[in-house]
Amino acid sequence: MGKKTSVNEGGAQLKVSPGPAGECILELSGRLDAYTIGPLWPRAGRMLEDHVDTPVRVDLAAVDYCDGAGVALLLDLLRQTRAPGAEVALVNVPTKVAQLLEPFDARALSGTPEARRAPGLGRRLGDGVHDLGRDLYNHVVFVGEAAAALAHGLAHPSRVRWKDALRIAQEAGVNALPIVALIAFLMGVILAFQSAVAMKQFGAEIFVANLVALSLFRELGPLMTAILLAGRSASAFAAEIGTMKVNEELNALTTMGLDPVRFLVVTRVMAAVIIAPLLTIFADLVGLMGGAMVMMTFDVPLVAFMNQVSQAVSPGDFLGGLFKATVFGLVIAGVGCLRGLETRTGASAVGISTTRAVVSAIILIVVLDGLFAVIFFHLGI
Repeated sequence: MGKKTSVNEGGAQLKVSPGPAGECILELSGRLDAYTIGPLWPRAGRMLEDHVDTPVRVDLAAVDYCDGAGVALLLDLLRQTRAPGAEVALVNVPTKVAQLLEPFDARALSGTPEARRAPGLGRRLGDGVHDLGRDLYNHVVFVGEAAAALAHGLAHPSRVRWKDALRIAQEAGVNALPIVALIAFLMGVILAFQSAVAMKQFGAEIFVANLVALSLFRELGPLMTAILLAGRSASAFAAEIGTMKVNEELNALTTMGLDPVRFLVVTRVMAAVIIAPLLTIFADLVGLMGGAMVMMTFDVPLVAFMNQVSQAVSPGDFLGGLFKATVFGLVIAGVGCLRGLETRTGASAVGISTTRAVVSAIILIVVLDGLFAVIFFHLGI
């Protein structure tokens, strides 16, 4: 302990000397900042290791300046695991340095942190149930806010941004005509061909018209149109509103006294409710055209096909499909807007919201379609 060493690095200096009571005095002086402590830090650690069984007193009386880097060095010295009676302590601490050290507890930083264990099955199930309940609660709250905003818009039409509603209807409806036509035409062709191949064995090809028409008008027309809208429109609504939230544009609307639900959601919901049944009618007609083309290859005239369709389809089938399409449009727009409003911060937040919007919309569409099937059966529609 009689040995005295000194290290000088730039504007900082480290001295080690024996104390009067047998302890080790580690004296720091000068400036303890990011430019000077780099070389001092490992040397101070080695000096602690050399005096592992000796109490160490870090004397800071000659410290002229200390920043966050210097505080980190001092905390690292204090948190070292030492033998009982050989602890590290700070002495002669200047007032400014003491103020910087006050928010930190060196004892809380000591030791090796425990490895984080993966949550168990029960914890994961509990988290899943909690997330599901929170999601359902958000849905209920959003439905109430959207219903109130729609009622306000219908009661005060002059306050609705009709230009934006028409623009959204054009983007979600008119621009979707090509893909809807393609899918509907192929659906009609596939239904007619697969059915005709089987029914030809019994000479009942003419009844393929009944199958194609009823399938399109009651189920496939509204369902396929809704799924296409979910992929195009729900994702677009979620991405637009989510980007606005990430850019804090929604906070700006609230600051200006504008309700984001009335300002953004109402126009999108109205546009989706209008275009969904119109696209469904278009899909039904194109699907019938595809079925008629296939039936002509099986020697069924176009006139006979149309006569069979007119006899098989009732107004209830047609109106029931339009009603389902209207509800699907409402759900698609609502889910897309809700996921957009739920967007969090971060680079991937908008992508996550878009994905959740599409998945949620498709699931709700299928569930609602099953409920409609049961309800229509019991109502005799």
